[in-house]
Parts: sequence; C-alpha cells; structure tokens
Amino acid sequence: MNAIFKIAVLPGDGIGPEVTEEALKVLRAIEGVLGPKFRFQTGLVGGCAIDATAVPLPPETISICNHAQAVLLGAVGGPRWDSRRPDSRPEAGLLQLRQRLRVYANLRPARVIDSLVSVSALKPAVVRGTDLVIVRELMGGIYFGNPRGIFSKNGERMGVNTEVYHESEVERVAHRAFQLARQRRRKVTSVDKANVLESSRLWRDVVTRVGQAYPDVALEHLYVDNCAMQLIARPTSFDVILTNNIFGDILSDEAAMLTGSIGLLPSASLGERSGLYEPVHGSAPDIVGKKRANPIATIASVALMLRYSFHMERAAAAIEAAIEKVLRSGARTPDLPGRKRAITTSRMGNLIAEATVKFLSSPRFLPKEKP
Repeated sequence: MNAIFKIAVLPGDGIGPEVTEEALKVLRAIEGVLGPKFRFQTGLVGGCAIDATAVPLPPETISICNHAQAVLLGAVGGPRWDSRRPDSRPEAGLLQLRQRLRVYANLRPARVIDSLVSVSALKPAVVRGTDLVIVRELMGGIYFGNPRGIFSKNGERMGVNTEVYHESEVERVAHRAFQLARQRRRKVTSVDKANVLESSRLWRDVVTRVGQAYPDVALEHLYVDNCAMQLIARPTSFDVILTNNIFGDILSDEAAMLTGSIGLLPSASLGERSGLYEPVHGSAPDIVGKKRANPIATIASVALMLRYSFHMERAAAAIEAAIEKVLRSGARTPDLPGRKRAITTSRMGNLIAEATVKFLSSPRFLPKEKP
C-alpha cells in the first residue's frame, strides 16, 4: 500500500501531548507493516495556543487542518485559563474547529470489554455485553444558538442560552445514525425532551420521518431523563442512541462509567469531507507529566480514524483487538484497578503497538483472496 495520508495533529493541553504521542506510536507501527505513509503536521489549539498566539485556534492551525485528511486532537482546557472570557477560553477553539471542519455527527462508542466487567460501577450481570454508540449532533443546539450571554436587567444579571435546531440539521445526523445502525444491530433510540421543548418536538418529528426511509431499522423515542435512567438499568438494550448536542455530551459521559473509565472512550466527529478524532476525556491537569494518563481512548480514536477517514478496516480492527488483548493480559493504567502494578502511559502504548503489529501479521487479519 503506497497511499499517503495527511494527518493534522493537535496535542492540545494537559495530558493531550502524552496520550497523542502513544496514538502516533501505533500509527507508526502500522506504517511499518502495511506500508501507507502517514504524514503528521502539528498545530496549536486550546490553552497552549492562547499562551503562544493569544487566540485558542490560530490561523496556522486552521491552515494545517484544511490541508489534512483527518485531524487528531488530544485535549483542551485547564484551570489556568478558566478566568478568561468564554470566547477566548480553550474550549472556544474546539467549538470553532468543529464549525470550520463542518463535522456535524459525533460518534461515541461505549463497549464493555469482558476483562473489564468488574471495573464498571454497575453489577457484572447488568453491564456485561453492553455495546452501544451515541450519535451526537455537533454543530447546532444550545452551544451555538443566539441570543446568548450574561446580561443585566432590572438591577440583576441573567444568563441566556438559546436552543436552536433547523430541520436540515436534524435530517443529516439522523441519516448518519440510521446508516450506522444498519451496520450494527438495526436499532435507533432517539433521545429528546419533546414533552417540554419545541426544539425537541421538531427533532422527534424529523427523526420519525427519516426513519421511514429505513424500514429495516427499529426506532424508539425516549425522553432524556428516562434514557439516563435506562442506561443504568438496561444498558445492553441500546444499539445506536441519536440525540442533540447537549444531551449527547451528558449521556456519553454517563456511558463512560459503564465501561469503567472515561479513559477508554474514543470519538469520531464526521462531516461530509472531514473527520476530527479525539478521546472523550479532558485534559486532566492534575496528572500531567506523571506518566499516569490512559492513552487507550486516543489510540481507539485512531482506530476510528482509520475506519472512517482512510477506510483501513483491517488496521482499525487490529488496533481494537490489540487493546482487548492487552487489557485481558492484566495491563492497567492507574485509572483502572487490577491485581498487577499499574503501568505507565508509554508502556501501555508500547504494548498496544506491539500487539497491533502481531495481529496484522496473523491469518485472522490478512486480506482475503478474491474468488
């Protein structure tokens, strides 16, 4: 394979650089086996960009991302920038990046690996077999609606945020969810608050209409509060959960606790042309430089990159199998309890890279001959 893939690498803040380096390590290992050339170009985003350029998303980073086929992001934010205005905080850079790349569908898989069933906050009998994907609309909703801000009226301050959804925004993310469900167990659970919110009533109406084009996919609707409860009571009943921006943000963090650690969850933000890949976890400034960060979510995000942006299913599956094998062997970073002594961030990356290479060389992952 002589393909050349250009990847914009934005390590970001906190533990972002540490976990990103381990993900690149796995990509370099794949490059040595399969032969594609990965070209990495690094840019600043978030707090480190503010420190260097005074803005959270510099023009140079935008240019790097525009010329890349995919973007790998570490993490953004931290307490040292919390006092800044909302539009100049690190998180503003991430929101701007999503808008510029026009990535509107955020996929957040949450699968409970057998070897980690005991790590979950839930009883093994409840959580075993959980395998779901949350499809979160990423470019609309309350994060981007106007008017917004903190205003003074009648002698007191008031905070205003506006939830806005257009029919076309709901349509395109709904199609993504139904198409994904067709590749899985053919069930979509659409989550809203249609008993209270007009934007949710529009959401439910549009999703119902889109669902009619997928008669082979079962569709159910749940209010978000009920969904939050059912994720704990019956997590194995979910396949694809489709929801709006803010509900998806909250529910995906809840789903992380089903797996045992937020350090395990990857994400893929997809548009028509671009893909942004990042771990669900934050910058974890309290463990920076201590070699304690779990790189699995970032490495698993690279697997999603290979699958969705580069169509390298063989390599993506090999990474996912390698992660399972390493965890099954008992290897754990400090966020995951285990009988053995916890290993470092770099050691976890090394083990997964080595296992990925072995899987790619095994008959199970060799390309099948055409008849």
